[in-house]
Amino acid sequence: MDTLQEAAVMDETLDPPDWAEMQALSHRIVEDAVAYLKDVRDRPVWRQMPVEVRAFFSEPLPRSPAPIAEVYGDVARNVMAYPMGNIHPRFWSWYMGSSNFTGALGDFLAAIQGSNLGGGNHAAGLMDSQVVDWCKEMVGFPASASGTLVSGGSMANLIGLTVARNAKAGVDVRERGVGAIPKPLRFYASDQVHSCHRKAMEVLGLGNRALRRVSTDADLRIDVDALKTAIAEDRAAGFKPACIIGTAGTVNTGAIDDLRALAVLAAEEDLWFHVDGCIGALIAIAPENRSLVAGIERAHSVALDPHKWLHAPFEAGCALVRDAVAHRNAFAVTPEYLESTPRGLASGQWLHDYGLQTSRGFRALKIWMSLKEHGIEKFGRLIDQNIAQAGYLTELIRVEAALELTAPTTINIVCFRHRLDGASEEQLKSFNTEIMLRLQEEGIAAVSDTTVHGQHCLRVAITNHRTRRDDLDLLLRETLRIGAEIKTAALPD
Repeated sequence: MDTLQEAAVMDETLDPPDWAEMQALSHRIVEDAVAYLKDVRDRPVWRQMPVEVRAFFSEPLPRSPAPIAEVYGDVARNVMAYPMGNIHPRFWSWYMGSSNFTGALGDFLAAIQGSNLGGGNHAAGLMDSQVVDWCKEMVGFPASASGTLVSGGSMANLIGLTVARNAKAGVDVRERGVGAIPKPLRFYASDQVHSCHRKAMEVLGLGNRALRRVSTDADLRIDVDALKTAIAEDRAAGFKPACIIGTAGTVNTGAIDDLRALAVLAAEEDLWFHVDGCIGALIAIAPENRSLVAGIERAHSVALDPHKWLHAPFEAGCALVRDAVAHRNAFAVTPEYLESTPRGLASGQWLHDYGLQTSRGFRALKIWMSLKEHGIEKFGRLIDQNIAQAGYLTELIRVEAALELTAPTTINIVCFRHRLDGASEEQLKSFNTEIMLRLQEEGIAAVSDTTVHGQHCLRVAITNHRTRRDDLDLLLRETLRIGAEIKTAALPD
C-alpha cells in the first residue's frame, strides 16, 4: 500500500459510524423532548441537585469514545432533570421568556445547517436580515434603519451606546481613541437603569462616572425636570451631554419612562436618544397596551430581546439603529481576506460589519419559524395576557391583609411582601427571603427579590406564555401558608 492509500485509510470523521442507529436515537430524543414540554406543569419549578449529580460535573476530560446512547443518558439524568426552570409556568424569578418548541426545532436546524452568520451570499444571511427588518417594523422604525441580531440585551445596549458615543464624540474615536475626545461625554438614565449600562460605559472607555443616574418620580420613571437640570449643570461644568437612555420597562418594577418627552428633550438638546427596550419594547405589538411605549419609534437606537416576549430559545437579542451609516461606521473593518466579490459566496452582505462578532450563530431561524407559525398578532395578545395577569395578581395582593404592594404595577412585574407586625426592615427582609427560598425549594414557584424605595420585597415577573391565573392563585395561597408556618416556628437566625 502506498503512502496516499495509507493516508486515506487513516482519515477520520465525526459523522456517526451507523446512521440508522443515530436516526433511532434522534427519534427517541425528539419524543423525550415533546414529553418534557408537554408535562412541564407536573414537575417542580426547580429542585436542588443531589451530591451525586454535582459530582458528575467534576469528571475528568474524556479521552476515548463512549456510545452516544450512553452520552444522551448522562444528559437526560443529570442536565434535563435539573433546569433553571424558566420554561415552567410558575417561573417568575428573573425576566426571561419561556421558549417554545418550534423555536427549539429552529435552533436544531440552524445547528445542522451550520452556517456562520458573519455574512456572505447564502439563505441564512438573508433570513437574518429579514428578521431584523421584522423587528424594525414591530417598534415602528423605518425600513431604512439598520440592525443586528446579538446574544441578548446587554450586547444590544452596548451596540446602540457604541454608535451613540462615536456619533457624539466630536472626533474619530475608532482611530484616535477616547482620550482624544475634547470634552468628557455624559450619558443620562434613571436611577433604575439596568446594570449592563454601567458595564457598557466601562467597556467604552468612558467610565462609570460618565453615566449620570437621574432621580425618578413616584412611579419610578425618570424625572424629566431633574434630567433637564442635570444636562444644564453638566454643560456649565465643561462636560458634553451626549445621550439620553430611556427605559421601556425597568428590571425592578417594569416602570416605563415617558419616551415621548425624552425624544423631545433629546431633539432640543441635540442628544442621542437610546431606548433600553429589552423588557418592554415589544409592548409596541400588544393591542391593549402599545400606548405605554409611545415614542419608542422616535429613538435613534433601541435594544430589544426576542428571547423574552417572543419566547425564542436563548440567546436572541436585537440592536436597532436609525442611522444605518452611523451603525456600520461604528464597527466595519474590511481585511483583505473578507473583501466582497461581484459574484459567488462573498458577494452577500457582511453582517459582522454591524457588531463585534465575526463568527455569528444562526439566531434568526428560531425567531423566524415561531413568528411564521403563530403570527405577530398572537404574540401581541400574549403580551397583553401577561400584563393582565400581573394586574390580577396585584388585585389579589391588595385585598389580602397579610400582604402589601411595594411598588406600582405598570406592566407585568409585581413587587410585594408579606407583612410581619412589629418587625424591623431587617426582620421583614429575613422573613420574606425565607418565604422566597421555601417556594423555590418546595418546587412550587420561582420568584425573586429586590429592594424598592429602601424596602426589600418579593418580585414576580410574568413573562411566560404558559402561566394561568390559577398559578397566581396558587402562589398567593402558598405564600400565605409558608408565611404562617415561619411565624409559628419563629424566624430563622
